[in-house]
Amino acid sequence: MTPSSLPHRYAVIGNPVEHSRSPFIHHAFAQQTGKVLVYDRLLAPIDGFVRAVDEFFAQGGDGLNVTVPFKEQACALAKDHLSPRAQLAGAANTLWMQQGQLHGCNTDGVGLLGDLQTLGFPPRDRNVLLIGAGGAAKGVIFPLLDAGCAQLRVINRSPERAHQLRDHVLSQARQFRNILQAGSLDEAQGPWDIVINATSSSLGDTPPALPQGIYAPDALAYDMMYAAQPTPFMRQAASEGASQTADGLGMLVGQAAASFMIWHGVMPDVQVVLNAVRRQLAQG
Repeated sequence: MTPSSLPHRYAVIGNPVEHSRSPFIHHAFAQQTGKVLVYDRLLAPIDGFVRAVDEFFAQGGDGLNVTVPFKEQACALAKDHLSPRAQLAGAANTLWMQQGQLHGCNTDGVGLLGDLQTLGFPPRDRNVLLIGAGGAAKGVIFPLLDAGCAQLRVINRSPERAHQLRDHVLSQARQFRNILQAGSLDEAQGPWDIVINATSSSLGDTPPALPQGIYAPDALAYDMMYAAQPTPFMRQAASEGASQTADGLGMLVGQAAASFMIWHGVMPDVQVVLNAVRRQLAQG
């Protein structure tokens, strides 16, 4: 087999990454669309992300999906060739090489909005609480605001980071100054129609320390993390009065489909693959 006929190589890079379903998702997309590719998990040392990315592309890699905690570093690494979505977010979850130059985009917002629509909770005219101020939150805050939410408050264990994220948004979009707020976890007072956990707390077993009474009637609690069973955040939300809870598997498949479109020029069927991943997750 000649180098030009080798399958294209992709991977998801993060730390931790062993839990990721991205290889299954992208191989399912490839089978659905007739593409031939290899897609792996790539564990990068916390202090070795740049080196791992450089080595991957130097060895002929074609594209990377970036997960926690490297999305902001990915944005900085591809700073000369960022999509408008990544520029606004200050975080990138999709990297690829084009004419010898590293490019970056952020498809998290596409994935989240698509899943919220499917769940019957489009953000328009709704009050939204966003927990977390890291790369995951950065990827969805502009899309949520653009979708027309009535109010959005970003809260974080370190309130300084929440205020920094608000300042970053308003430096580029002053029209949201009366809609966007920021504060600490203690400043989560609602009620909120949609509460989104954009932290990695559900990788452990401790949900964010939130005050009681934050959920409006018929509210949705959405965790960007996912698992075979309800996450700690979902369990907390259900006990606190959220009428519906959802994990982030739909967002994961949706953002993966948008990345697949960037890399291959074809949009796969999200729902078919989402159903397959959900079955696989249930089977352990």
